[in-house]
Amino acid sequence: MPETNRIEYKQQLTDSLEKEVVAFLNYREGGLIYIGINNDGTPVGVIDSDSEQLKIKDRLKNNISPSCMGLFDVVSEHINGFDIIKIVVASGTDKPYFLKKYGMTDKGCFLRIGTAAEPMPQKLIDELFAKRTRNAISKIKSNQQVLTFEQLKIYYEATGVKLNDKFATNLELLNADGVYNYVAYLLSDKNNTSIKVAKYKGTTRVNLIENNEYGYHSLIKATKQVLDKFELENKTITKITSKEREETRLWDAISLREAIINAFVHNDYTYEIPPKFEIFDDRIEITSAGGLPDCLSKDEFFEGFSVPRNKEIMRVFKDLDLVEQLGSGIPRILENYDKICFKFSDNFLRMTFPSTDQVNDQVNDQVNDQVSIKSVIDKSLKVLIMNFLDKVKLPKTPNEKQVEKYVVLVDKLTNEQIKLLAFANVPKSNSELQEDGLGLQKHTDNFKKYIDPLLINGALERTFPDSPNSPSQKYFTSNKGKIMLYILSVKLKN
Repeated sequence: MPETNRIEYKQQLTDSLEKEVVAFLNYREGGLIYIGINNDGTPVGVIDSDSEQLKIKDRLKNNISPSCMGLFDVVSEHINGFDIIKIVVASGTDKPYFLKKYGMTDKGCFLRIGTAAEPMPQKLIDELFAKRTRNAISKIKSNQQVLTFEQLKIYYEATGVKLNDKFATNLELLNADGVYNYVAYLLSDKNNTSIKVAKYKGTTRVNLIENNEYGYHSLIKATKQVLDKFELENKTITKITSKEREETRLWDAISLREAIINAFVHNDYTYEIPPKFEIFDDRIEITSAGGLPDCLSKDEFFEGFSVPRNKEIMRVFKDLDLVEQLGSGIPRILENYDKICFKFSDNFLRMTFPSTDQVNDQVNDQVNDQVSIKSVIDKSLKVLIMNFLDKVKLPKTPNEKQVEKYVVLVDKLTNEQIKLLAFANVPKSNSELQEDGLGLQKHTDNFKKYIDPLLINGALERTFPDSPNSPSQKYFTSNKGKIMLYILSVKLKN
């Protein structure tokens, strides 16, 4: 693979490393730097990978300003028998980044242009500096200055690292005036940040049965407590079939963990609104404050480009092995859940994870569950469906495993939902769906009962997905919904 706007190759560690990293920090997509690969993409390896990685981390920590700790990751890879070092660099939020030696000048500031790190024009340097966020949590003074960090020290010691007397400076817990900032406040033993996990009976927020409080202490402790709570809630469902014992958890454990960590790390705490976690009979909702950063598009978000909103918190989470490689979280979630599970607004990001098909079947009716499983293993039905998919042109053709899930979803459709999917072959408003499609009066309860489940499972889509409450909003049957209608027609014929 040749060098690109996001990939830089270096045969060995050179004096220009910081320059390349600064260019990627200032670039809206970040980038990757490989040490031990020639310019033509041929691996040659490094002699002492561990020693080189330590040098890299030390150089980036001490030679770049503002601090880029939490914005880069140094990992070891093995390619064609060679030890390679990969540096993952995220796009920074405190642009412009520069070499300390030269300051905020065209000799110190660089930007990735094509496959090169080019000097940044002074005008752009001034513009970026003027836009630099003034209310970042590292710059906000903590309203309490008598803080203790015993919990934080214990968590670090568990990883084999003992914090010294300069930990507040090293972890960037002090602002420019040398007093504790809001990062320190969030990581301290006691604070007033409330972290709640609410559990409801049913599928609405009407019947609250649990309201667990995990806040008022270190954000690390709160995170671990929330992770432990969801580990308990994520029950394993066992099915005994004629051939084997099948076990499935309510939610994919890896995806759920990534979503929880993501909510803590990327929450915009300047709103003084903590992340929120809610459990329903049919789903989990995780909501964090703050929309996408200005420099990150939805496509880039889903592709795994990383722009940590709180790089100081990200750095601590990485130190404590709560976060792995930068940008890996969202792609991991997308391996098990559709993009429709993510809802964006100007001020919030919500992730909604429906429970597994097997669990929903048990909740509905054990008999229906057996019928659904029988449908899934009906080979003749799958053959008909796959032949149908070969004839129609879709942006992304589902595989056989996904089709099996569609078959199960079809078994759960109510008559009203089937009517809506057939009716919304062209975009229709909420009023049209309820009044013309179902013959009902427009009501919020009808939307929640008939339309919302189709949006959650992806059978219906919005014409303005970025603005769910737009007065011009309409709804239409997605490709997934059309496939489900075809499956239904085949089942009825057979």
